[in-house]
Amino acid sequence: MATSILLTGGAGYIGSHACVALMAAGYEVIVLDNLCNADAEVFNRLACICGRRPEFVQGDTRDRAALDKLFSDHVVSAVMHFAGLKAVGESVAKPVEYYSNNVGGTITLLQAMAQAGVKRLVFSSSATVYGDPASVPIDESFPLSATNPYGRSKLMVEQILADWQVANPDWSIGCLRYFNPVGAHSSGLIGEDPQGTPNNLMPYVAQVAVGRQELLYIFGDDYDTVDGTGVRDYIHVMDLVEGHVAALDLILKHSGLHTVNLGTGAGVSVLELVQAYQRASSIPIPYKIVERRPGDVAQCWADTSLARQKLGWSATRNLLEMCEDSWRWQSGNPQGYR
Repeated sequence: MATSILLTGGAGYIGSHACVALMAAGYEVIVLDNLCNADAEVFNRLACICGRRPEFVQGDTRDRAALDKLFSDHVVSAVMHFAGLKAVGESVAKPVEYYSNNVGGTITLLQAMAQAGVKRLVFSSSATVYGDPASVPIDESFPLSATNPYGRSKLMVEQILADWQVANPDWSIGCLRYFNPVGAHSSGLIGEDPQGTPNNLMPYVAQVAVGRQELLYIFGDDYDTVDGTGVRDYIHVMDLVEGHVAALDLILKHSGLHTVNLGTGAGVSVLELVQAYQRASSIPIPYKIVERRPGDVAQCWADTSLARQKLGWSATRNLLEMCEDSWRWQSGNPQGYR
């Protein structure tokens, strides 16, 4: 019998791509999602890509009764925990919602897992836990801090998981700190479909290219970087989820807390990304330089040596592939899943 993995938030951007990678690796997948940031149409697309659809349970990680029922109805070997709110700006406006969903949902999930005897968890964390790093590249031993409620919610969950694992040494937890996931599955059938105005650079650029946004606003061109614009570590979403499958392999075999960066180990500026997108789409991207955003750091990219050493994984897709796959998705689905 195939090993069953529960994906909380599995209908979302990263979760849906994780479904593809897990099913390709031979796992059975059960998705729990409340669809607050996702569209059920994604399951039809997953059936086209994978030849079968994951089982879908609509529900919320804060609903203990729903979790208990799910664990009693299915034999689950491990959980990948993607469920969470993720917009930095919105987190400043609605901090309690973010703490309730991201922190409260994780606590309820841990309690339900413990009750069901499921002791393997991969958690979707973020490089925001490094705050404004003193230097780059950033390795896992850097000091941790956060500059907004979203980042603090991720940091709180990391601390809860560390304490939980000390109290329950037979548990195995993978804590994956993402840098900047972008791109889409190469089929163009699934991709990033932000609700409202995108908060992240590549989906915004994609919406300018497809005509949904008039122009791109670039926040500051006076940073101490290659061209004055902010530098980030953009990682193809399929590389990212293949890193999750590698982390799952690790936690199924070894107990302990395993905290690892997932990035490419290379920085790309805003203007470099815009130029690559123009090449991929053959469409000019009009932009306007405006004031820096408060809280933005000049540069941020990962030291990925621990991922290579612990997971036997490294990113393989380049910036042009990220842009080409993003454009294939966006041009084929100009309004997203709707």
